[in-house]
Amino acid sequence: MNLVFDPVAALGRFVIAILGLLGELALFTLAALAGLFRPPYYLSNFGRALMEIGFFSLPVVALTAVFTGMVLALQSYVGFSRFDSSSVIASVVVLSLTRELGPVLAGLMVAGRAGSAMAAEIGTMRVTDQIDALSTLATDPMRYLVTPRLLAGVIALPLLVVVADILGVAGGFLVSTVRLGFDPTAYLQDTLSYLKATDVISGLIKAAVFGFIIALMGCFHGYRSRGGAQGVGGATTSAVVSASIMILAFDYVLTQAFFTP
Repeated sequence: MNLVFDPVAALGRFVIAILGLLGELALFTLAALAGLFRPPYYLSNFGRALMEIGFFSLPVVALTAVFTGMVLALQSYVGFSRFDSSSVIASVVVLSLTRELGPVLAGLMVAGRAGSAMAAEIGTMRVTDQIDALSTLATDPMRYLVTPRLLAGVIALPLLVVVADILGVAGGFLVSTVRLGFDPTAYLQDTLSYLKATDVISGLIKAAVFGFIIALMGCFHGYRSRGGAQGVGGATTSAVVSASIMILAFDYVLTQAFFTP
């Protein structure tokens, strides 16, 4: 009988653990969002988080966007030239970047850089009892540590995506005109004629959601880390992996909502 019930019991324990984790995450999110509507507001922490997530992530996001646009133009040309449709490369590059690649790649890069940093910083504060010290000093750790980072993530990532879209399109333009021999004026006209405001807006909404996810996962896993340096390392890994998976999952959900006929 144990051979029958042991796998069922293991599955039940796994499901209960997942549900418990989701419930903990939901309560954590509500507590962090509550800090947006009640003072005190820690503007210095918000400014520091905005710089950390936005400005200091700009080089890696910019390089990723430029090379993505260049590769996308090359690969599109190789594929569409087989069907004598190379004239659509400009539209493929700009729509792919603004709708999907810009927000997703920027989100993944920021998750790897800023999300891991948030988890490591808050995790170190947890294992060294600095978070308990904040509570002792009558400072709400959620409002002091988590809420400013959530707000900074929502604001910073759309700004990064705007830069990524521009640089990605510029990379595709450079390869198409210099390497593939496209007429610069015609390429720019095609780009502007196919691009619509809804394409850019949908990408920026995705970016805001991804920024919230990155900050939430970094803070959540750091906040609940235990076990010294090893626990902080595990929290950092979990923050990056969970944020990356959720970015890809929510990308599908948002794409379904925006572009399903």
